[in-house]
Amino acid sequence: MSSLRTIKGPAIFVAQYVSDEAPFNTLDGLCHWASSLGYRGIQLPIDPRLIDIARAATDLDYCKSLQAVFETRNIELTELSSHLQGQLIAVHPAYDSLFDGFAPAHLHGNPTARQEWASEVVRLAAKASKNLGLSAHVTFSGALAWPYFYPWPQRPVGLIETAFKELAARWRPILDEFDKFGVDVCFEIHPGEDLYDGVSFERFLEAVDHHPRACILYDPSHFVVQCLDYLSFIDIYHSRIKAFHVKDAEFRPDGRQGVYGGFSDWAKRAGRFRALGDGQIDFKAIFTRLIQYGYDGWAVLESECAFKDRQVCAREGAVVLESFNISTASESFDDFAAAPVDHEDILRLFGLQ
Repeated sequence: MSSLRTIKGPAIFVAQYVSDEAPFNTLDGLCHWASSLGYRGIQLPIDPRLIDIARAATDLDYCKSLQAVFETRNIELTELSSHLQGQLIAVHPAYDSLFDGFAPAHLHGNPTARQEWASEVVRLAAKASKNLGLSAHVTFSGALAWPYFYPWPQRPVGLIETAFKELAARWRPILDEFDKFGVDVCFEIHPGEDLYDGVSFERFLEAVDHHPRACILYDPSHFVVQCLDYLSFIDIYHSRIKAFHVKDAEFRPDGRQGVYGGFSDWAKRAGRFRALGDGQIDFKAIFTRLIQYGYDGWAVLESECAFKDRQVCAREGAVVLESFNISTASESFDDFAAAPVDHEDILRLFGLQ
């Protein structure tokens, strides 16, 4: 029987929980909180309240002190997240003021300086990830072409190609930096990013010459709201899937709205995120498919429910996520019927001896 590995978890992405209130304002507080709920790992955003990314990239003793916090609370660091910084690597001018809040105040109103700062933070995350013993990093790609995702008015010839060429030029040196330290860059395939489905990811992959570190953070919730086959996605891209967000969703179109949502608030959209177990996603099938292809990373809960309190989502999520995971078999179910056959016997079965 081929070796199958149970996916690591449950873990939780804590970006939605970080605040200025205890216990969510310190690394130790978050670790203690997550561990008390039954989580075995946390995915950590690059937030100065939790980690000094420049120091983590240069100071091994500092990294050891961070690891000691995790060990004390009996929890592991799964990945560092630079979603907000990755978003700033490519921002269409229409969104400049909206995304300024992702950067320090002194960079507001200066897109060039903001991009340079974001690129440096993500580059630092490569060495920091290596120093912390991590093999994957999660982020957003940013978006130049997103305002033009629906072709009306007719797109000028070369517009999309130019956008992806520029996106690749910005990310290629960062990918090279991660390659130097043996860490994969896992882009969350997400509407609002230029990498929002398989076709757009393939465009980017081609533009960066199929860079070995250009990988995927798989989150099926973003595929449900696009009516994209999230299981076939695993079949196609499994070799690039190096991180996994466990987030539920539902899509319930009616006579008034469908995929595009009609500018409705989240609770009123046809496609919306739900607490784990409250949506339509077949996570048993997802876990089976990922295990089938040898995924060896973490299963990380992300809570973005339009209805349920986030603390309840976290508390219930650890139990539900655990129930979706599969304790893989070490032996085949039909081993009891195995016949003792050696190579000579096999040759005789075919009449070759």
